[in-house]
Amino acid sequence: MTSTLDERQLLAEADRRALDYFDGIPGRPAFPGPAAIADLKALDQAPPERGIEAAEVLRRLDEIGSPATVASNGPRYFGFVIGATLPAAAAAERMVLAWDQCASSFDNSPAADTLERIAGRWVCELLGLPRESAVGFGTSATACTLACLSAARRQLLARQGWDFDGDGLVGAPEVRVVVSASCHITVKKALRILGFGMNRLIVAPTDAHGRVDPQQLPPLDELTILCLQAGEVNTGEFDPFAELIPKAKAAGAWVHIDGAFGLWARASSSAELATGVELADSWTTDGHKWLNTPYDSAMAICRDADALASAMNSDAAYATASRDAQKNLTLEFSRRARGVAVWAALASLGRDGLREMLDRHIRQAGHLAASLRALGYQVLNRAVLNQVLVRADSDEQTVAIRQAAQASGQVWFGPTIWQGRPAFRLSLSSWRTRDADIQVLIELLGELKRNTPA
Repeated sequence: MTSTLDERQLLAEADRRALDYFDGIPGRPAFPGPAAIADLKALDQAPPERGIEAAEVLRRLDEIGSPATVASNGPRYFGFVIGATLPAAAAAERMVLAWDQCASSFDNSPAADTLERIAGRWVCELLGLPRESAVGFGTSATACTLACLSAARRQLLARQGWDFDGDGLVGAPEVRVVVSASCHITVKKALRILGFGMNRLIVAPTDAHGRVDPQQLPPLDELTILCLQAGEVNTGEFDPFAELIPKAKAAGAWVHIDGAFGLWARASSSAELATGVELADSWTTDGHKWLNTPYDSAMAICRDADALASAMNSDAAYATASRDAQKNLTLEFSRRARGVAVWAALASLGRDGLREMLDRHIRQAGHLAASLRALGYQVLNRAVLNQVLVRADSDEQTVAIRQAAQASGQVWFGPTIWQGRPAFRLSLSSWRTRDADIQVLIELLGELKRNTPA
């Protein structure tokens, strides 16, 4: 239905409401209260027979939806690894929306194609990865893992003379996959979708920190994909790449690194944590975690650019493009220019600003861990990165403290299970999080521990 506001007025009203939301970030509860959640029922109606005026659609979205949002764009959200959005990246998203480009190739959008090529080159340089690598900007680490593992299987089979594109998997040599015992669920999801049965995965034992033990690495060969981790989801630890990857390469295996957030450590002053990661064949990482871009921003990075381009190619008679066009490096044919926000984030931070942000979170995690130990908590990891894994005096107290902290509205963090018992995980990844916010978290957890029965 035609709005009483013209298009320009409507967008201006959206900007006004968005800025009001932005101004309210400091005072917004870390998680919405029951009343705000209950109010969402007002949106649950049958599809309207006649369209609602656009201005009214916007009003409902803001006045009903905004109060029920999680303050993940604020400074005291410590759940998962969810960064806020850097100002330059948020502004870039607004420009991308105005451009409304199908960012599949140069022909569709010279601006998007150029910016994403630059962003990919910058990512490889800042993370110390091979400059010849292809970089596809996908929706998530899950989607990008699908792309990388598809390329890996196809390439290993090609080395055996098998035409995967022509003959598929029926009768093909079996490609085995070795994963860490602490492998992230998104890697398993990608493997399951690709047809690697969960019961056929070979599990590599891990040490007390969640790292693959080189002494217990299962046998590898030229038909093996080895999946390793840069940043274990609970401990933040790194597999010992410098020991593991040469063994894999000697056997002819393909090595893929799940680095959804931890790969960014390569741009920090603690880059030595990921020594040897550059020796792998493919990597995945997210922008919307530690780089603090908007959501829907991840990267599939492949040393053999042709391997990724061949696996993901989607050229058609009416839509051909260069091998390294984004539609030939990712799952999507029609896609948004999500790499532009990565370019904007890196351009605004620069090498020094990126390092400062990462170093600050690592330092804050170390301080948080030491402070919680002093308060009598069990800190279950070494807090070498931006993750702090915590348990109280009993399982019951651990759960109760976590629930009370969530209910306080001051902070938010979620539960996890570590070595079969409840714990909670504090993730530091928002550019907005300052030392004062960490102190609020420490004081709240200290009070809750004193007042919660063990």
